Amino acid sequence: MRLRPGLSATATMVVSDADTALAIRSGDVQVLATPRVVGLAEEAAVHALSEALDNGQTTVGFRVQLDHLAPTPIGGEVVAEATLEAVESRRLTFRVSVNDGRGLVAAGRITRVVVDRARFLERTAGT
Repeated sequence: MRLRPGLSATATMVVSDADTALAIRSGDVQVLATPRVVGLAEEAAVHALSEALDNGQTTVGFRVQLDHLAPTPIGGEVVAEATLEAVESRRLTFRVSVNDGRGLVAAGRITRVVVDRARFLERTAGT
């Protein structure tokens, strides 16, 4: 593993009808849904690790602490940025922010855990 604080990456999307709270059923308005905001922030965190993990390793979500502060309409472009803030054994904590053309949409922290992909998937085989 070549994990170190400071690794960062971004992920970008344009909000479509399918990304809205109404479509995802997390609300009844036609704006970017909070679950999609979380997903975009997670995507940025995963991108930040793309060159840092050893073969056979991956990360899985552990904790999401995110404040969704402003709505983004259909057609709006949003950019999530994730920066690795702390490495504690296998636990990785990222500072994340999501912005659109009008400013800050969401901010918080995401924690992911490094796992051996094959062993992790073996645990799901019996379910």
